[in-house]
Amino acid sequence: MRKTARHASLAAAGLLALSSLTACANDAAGSAAGSGGGGGKGESVKIMVGGLDKVIYMPAMLTQRLGYFQDEGLNVQLMSEPAGVQAETALVAGQVQGAVGFYDHTLDLQVKGKSVESVVQFSRAPGEVEVVSDKAAADITSPKDFKGRKLGVTGLGSSTDFLTKYLAVKNGVDVSEFTPVAVGAGPTFIAALQQGSIDGGMTTDPTVATILDKKAGKILLDMRTPEGSQQALGGPYPSSSLYMQTDWVNGHKATVQKLVNAFVKTLKWMSTHSADEIAAKMPADYSQGDKALYTQSVKSTLPMFTDDGVMPENGPETVEKVLKAFNPNIKNANVDLSKTYTTEFAKAVK
Repeated sequence: MRKTARHASLAAAGLLALSSLTACANDAAGSAAGSGGGGGKGESVKIMVGGLDKVIYMPAMLTQRLGYFQDEGLNVQLMSEPAGVQAETALVAGQVQGAVGFYDHTLDLQVKGKSVESVVQFSRAPGEVEVVSDKAAADITSPKDFKGRKLGVTGLGSSTDFLTKYLAVKNGVDVSEFTPVAVGAGPTFIAALQQGSIDGGMTTDPTVATILDKKAGKILLDMRTPEGSQQALGGPYPSSSLYMQTDWVNGHKATVQKLVNAFVKTLKWMSTHSADEIAAKMPADYSQGDKALYTQSVKSTLPMFTDDGVMPENGPETVEKVLKAFNPNIKNANVDLSKTYTTEFAKAVK
């Protein structure tokens, strides 16, 4: 009955098609969404996440589980899509008020005439890992070896697609010399790796932890830490964030402040609790039956997160440099970085 009611309400909002694509992820969020809904009081906000069960986007569900949205008097509905580019699409279409995804989408959208900004920055590193299959590991020892390869990304036009192209170009391989393959994350990514549909690819935890546990692949590049980001990309790479359409932000500043208050409170909580304590707060099915492995994936990814939600210094410049290396739209455009993010709300958190 509850599931039927939820689908009915989604249909009324024109979101059933999006919801049906991610029924499993949304079901995992169901009870949390109810408990974090603010009892119907305050403004309702819909947020699309580029993979609710991905550790890089953990602050979204964790904020719900900790009750911090409710504490702010907000009624937040979390939804999920398998790739950040799909969350971006839902935001631009006006189907949701916010998207949890990579900050780099704000630059990409600006050159397409869309004004979108990050209002709270979860991370200072991508949290991504480039893995290669065991069969290809001997032949792919660096991005210089991407030529002629099939490389998995969550979706074409996604941040994993962007970063893969940058690593290729940086290492002398043109984007036309390899094939990006959209394989999502989790079981679909792992199956593609095991079946030889891809030679390697870019993904996040908990997929990385599962690949290593199954001995299905090896790590080529690890960008889960600021140090790894510096080595691979030349600086801090702000990734996971809550971004929203600028017009909506300007018209709902009080609501945005409450959202940011809740997220920053979560980031501070994460910085003072262990991976075990954090994992214990997440929906049980996120661990896919292996709590120890899921806890390890949380532990491996924790270094990427900020503790204050503020954009890392020089982060936007690193992102612009990465995108300009391969994206012809951005390469030939003047991006106004000051309009792609704001620290107004994060710095106002008490």
